[in-house]
Amino acid sequence: MSEQTVAQEQQQAQSPELTVSDLNAIKAIIDVASQRGAFRPNEMTAVGQTYTKLETFLNAVSQQQEQTNGEEGTSEGAQ
Repeated sequence: MSEQTVAQEQQQAQSPELTVSDLNAIKAIIDVASQRGAFRPNEMTAVGQTYTKLETFLNAVSQQQEQTNGEEGTSEGAQ
């Protein structure tokens, strides 16, 4: 393996990665924390807005994945 290839692999291993599963976990953490009273009343607006944005994003990703899966099933059935 060349030095460049090794360097690229190390960089990829170190690069941060955030998946949809991670975002779902963050959403669940926010939900549990708010239920347990972890946020002060003056913090709830920011937490709520962030939660809503996260939920909207995750719903959009979910719909996009469903459409992609539906299109793949349709094209496979047509063959």
